[in-house]
Amino acid sequence: MSLPAFTRSVDFRFSTIKGARRIWTIPSIHGEAEKLRALHDSLLPRLMAGDRIIYLGNFIGRGAQSAAVVDELLAFRRMVLAIAGFQPDDLIYLRGQQEELLARVFQLQFASTPWVVFEWMLDQGLAATLQSYGIDPREGLNAASADANRLARWTGFVRQMTARMPGHDIFFGQLKRAAFTNKTRKPDDFKPLLFVNTGIKTDLSLDQQGDRFWWGGDDFQTITDAYNPFSRVVRGYDPQRRGLYINCVTATVDNGCGFGGSLTCASWNRDANVAEIFEA
Repeated sequence: MSLPAFTRSVDFRFSTIKGARRIWTIPSIHGEAEKLRALHDSLLPRLMAGDRIIYLGNFIGRGAQSAAVVDELLAFRRMVLAIAGFQPDDLIYLRGQQEELLARVFQLQFASTPWVVFEWMLDQGLAATLQSYGIDPREGLNAASADANRLARWTGFVRQMTARMPGHDIFFGQLKRAAFTNKTRKPDDFKPLLFVNTGIKTDLSLDQQGDRFWWGGDDFQTITDAYNPFSRVVRGYDPQRRGLYINCVTATVDNGCGFGGSLTCASWNRDANVAEIFEA
């Protein structure tokens, strides 16, 4: 018997958090490797077995050190997994706007107006990501304005340049759309929490959100009712850059890293409330 569609999609595109003691969330990093290293230095001594760490997307883009950020994420993962009691599933990485842009580069030759699409992508932060991998965005613009064959060769070059960094292609291939704690709470479980990159549309199910996880965040702070069955939705990027914001049903933990602001880290307890916030 085949599983229902929602169950299949949750298995492959979402991450379910079970048995957590505390959940640490790290918002958009936007290529700020030094701030991420400083935050990791502060986070490491705080970690205890039973904790979970969720990176809420936008690791790359905007800042000049996107490739170095991924290196730091992989190095810190190895350090955490060396702590007694931690398992690989205890660290979760969500896809953000910037990771989606990088993924779409590889299909650029199939766009109806690739030059226009690529120029827009560069303006959204992709240019800094490509440059951090040693790729000149101007070569992509030239290829996009030529023909599909030349553009396909260039996108293949982009894939080779990112894949030559150890672990990067596997990392980008394992990103989740969203993560959540158990939707049916047992006495010792978390209240149901949903973690996303940028936003959701509250009248759609998780399966129906599509690109809204990373492009639908402008009205996030106007949400006044809980998104059933979750007590709170936590996001890691505010496109309007209004800073930290927490109400009874949502939370924005983005403090503008990549745009001159700090990189924050917020931990959540089993009652879906903030336990601690610190910054780098």
